[in-house]
Amino acid sequence: MTEIIFADTFYWVALLSPRDTFHSQAIAITAKLGKTKIITTDEVLSEVLNFLYDGGAKLRERTVNTVRQLLNADSEKVTVLSQSRTTFLGGLELYEQRLDKGYNLTDCISMVTMKQMGISRILTHDHHFIQEGFTVLFSGDR
Repeated sequence: MTEIIFADTFYWVALLSPRDTFHSQAIAITAKLGKTKIITTDEVLSEVLNFLYDGGAKLRERTVNTVRQLLNADSEKVTVLSQSRTTFLGGLELYEQRLDKGYNLTDCISMVTMKQMGISRILTHDHHFIQEGFTVLFSGDR
């Protein structure tokens, strides 16, 4: 059975941005994934585009091209789940339940998606996912 992991904004930003502290680690982790299936969401990709908006025209172009490839690919490797009212409301409910944690809405949507799909491992460094019982695949200081 193919392993399935979730890709957070952190992963895509590190992978796309050569200046990111975790760029080398993102490349190394990607090389080790083998046949692992990656799941991500429209919300995550939206956050990636928002995060990298000020990285210059070349980085914006690389980011847009990557997002388009991910959205248009009929890929055995990566699946992008569509945004919906249901996913938004599920994330909003978790957001409301964790007001003391400081989670952002996109992370809440990701957490709900992961729980629904039975995914336990995530390409991120975000400690909020650890608080919810997930295994983060990046290590080190930012």
